[in-house]
Amino acid sequence: MFKHILVPTDGSQFSQDTVRRAVSFAKEAGARITAFYAMREVPYYLGDKKLHMPPRSATIELEEKEAQEILGVVENLCREAGIPCDKLTLTNNIVYEAIIEAATQSGCDLIFMASHGHRGLKALLLGSETTKVLTHTKIPVLVFR
Repeated sequence: MFKHILVPTDGSQFSQDTVRRAVSFAKEAGARITAFYAMREVPYYLGDKKLHMPPRSATIELEEKEAQEILGVVENLCREAGIPCDKLTLTNNIVYEAIIEAATQSGCDLIFMASHGHRGLKALLLGSETTKVLTHTKIPVLVFR
């Protein structure tokens, strides 16, 4: 039924548990996975105050390194299970939009997500990225709790 699954991850424990289940699901379904990480743009200013940050290129390099480490975990799990896996990052401060864009751009027919991520249970009360994806995409979403 599902042949190409987008698995967004933020590296949190909830997300890692979801990745393991997504890999198992993909193996059972005979599907491939695209592992996705949404990178955030790093601003120089916050309001009218200048932030003291490393040069933008260094910040981007650190963010890309973190993304590749997190996506590498998914890639390794897929390799061990014999599942084809692509890695994708997009930069967008609106995470749910990045997830939907990644799924659309990759031609995924399912988004497999954790019920919550870095923000944990608090996000469930405030409106998590998962809820936003569910309400804004036409692609089926499987939420792993």
